[in-house]
Amino acid sequence: MEKVDPLLSVKDLKTQFFTYGGVVQALDEVSFEIHSGEVFGLVGESGCGKSVTVSSILGLVQKPGRIVSGRIDFKSENLLEKSERQMNDVRGSSISIIFQDPTSSLNPLFKIGYQVAEPLIYHQYKKNKEAQSRAVELLKRMGIPDPAKKAKCYPFELSGGMRQRVMIAMALACQPDLLIADEPTTNLDVTIERQILSLVRELQAETGTSLLWITHDLAIIAEMCDRVGVMYAGNIVEVADVKTLFRDPRHPYTVKLLKAIPSEEHSVDVLDEIPGAVPQLISPPPGCRFHPRCEHAMEICKVQKPAVNQLNSDHSVACHLAAEEGR
Repeated sequence: MEKVDPLLSVKDLKTQFFTYGGVVQALDEVSFEIHSGEVFGLVGESGCGKSVTVSSILGLVQKPGRIVSGRIDFKSENLLEKSERQMNDVRGSSISIIFQDPTSSLNPLFKIGYQVAEPLIYHQYKKNKEAQSRAVELLKRMGIPDPAKKAKCYPFELSGGMRQRVMIAMALACQPDLLIADEPTTNLDVTIERQILSLVRELQAETGTSLLWITHDLAIIAEMCDRVGVMYAGNIVEVADVKTLFRDPRHPYTVKLLKAIPSEEHSVDVLDEIPGAVPQLISPPPGCRFHPRCEHAMEICKVQKPAVNQLNSDHSVACHLAAEEGR
């Protein structure tokens, strides 16, 4: 059987921010792949590098940040070799994003219908009337009541849940190959969150669009994703299919994260906590960045960055302990 290239391949990506206080090593040789039609989750604590990864993929790393090395291959083309004009053609067309906060992402000066229609006008050269008609169809598909009327509203006239549905409509307008969801339900209440999760999963299955889901919430990962990458302090420490990750986590950080979730085995009163704090990436620990917080840390962990160990075709872990156990 012929091997199919992944839709997105991020390889040894290093992104750094050159500040007056020193160099912030935000991403340190990050690697992962997303295949066509797949939902891939990226999970980790705040500040671990998830959003920087998204910015790097989209070519939106702002100064003093810079991608230092690595590759980002999308549909077998290295995005890092593209000009800003070429990336403008990719963004919103082949790769789209649903941002965390629609309030800051939607333009308060333009009506909803125009903002949903804009990608169609820019990327697919549709005439305004045709694009506006398609925008109303998209709003209807998002479950927005009276979509023709809502298309004439400004963002402030809609609820938070409706604004997020508008963002999804904008992101899907051009039927992208890859949709990035950057914690899109963080600011929503639980009921609206459930509705948005169901809607995105339904639309993803219907269109076959690949989905990169960014979150700190493992419960969402369990519900939404096929595979998941666990990030810690600018590194991806484990990648596995979702069932394997929850059944057989191999990195000590992943194990601790899972034990911090309330469940039948772990009540709220006996939840584990990870000692210490996430390191400052302007001066990260040598060796494995998790070793100061790891109860299994060995001497080698303090001086040598662990290589990625491929446990099987769907499970890899960057940990010296896993390498020792595998011998």
